[in-house]
Amino acid sequence: MRIIAGEHRGRPLKAPKGDGTRPTTDRVRESLMSMVASARGGFEGARVLDAFAGSGALGLEALSRGASYALFCEKAPQAVSIVRDNIALLSYGANQAAVRKGDVFKAVLTPQQPFDLVFCDPPYAYAPSDVVQWLDSLAGSGLLEPDALISYEHDEKDSAALEEALVDTSFVIERHREFGLIAIDLLRWSPGSVCQLSD
Repeated sequence: MRIIAGEHRGRPLKAPKGDGTRPTTDRVRESLMSMVASARGGFEGARVLDAFAGSGALGLEALSRGASYALFCEKAPQAVSIVRDNIALLSYGANQAAVRKGDVFKAVLTPQQPFDLVFCDPPYAYAPSDVVQWLDSLAGSGLLEPDALISYEHDEKDSAALEEALVDTSFVIERHREFGLIAIDLLRWSPGSVCQLSD
């Protein structure tokens, strides 16, 4: 695993051992970053929440490409240590990167400023309705900037369930990509709008 682009391009990253985490492959990560860059016009100044961080590769990639801050949330102790090691390897200070140990669905997050980019790559056992409910709680708590982007990686077979879960929320699917059995949806939080189920 490595940083793909930006300030730390080519730098290797540590990854947790075993099957407790599911690292996003370099190929999928590169496609994801291209989607995000296109949707928000680059990464410059982004404030990132890397939920279910694993190795922290997504948030670290965003930092390498110009994000100003990333908060990494992870509950597996080994993965938390790996994230901290990777942050140290790339010499990011506390004003640029922080790690929160625990279940992000239950954590009380208190960033100095709201997030405008969220990477959400939960275990596939989580239902899309659970993820959308959590995102709604983030927005309701003032933790998302208007027009914030959320990258949600999930099992491709859950795509229809995600569309249903988004109905009557202010999150809309802006882009959808499939990589074999994996799907990534870019969601946009648009306060004041109401998502409808597509025909």
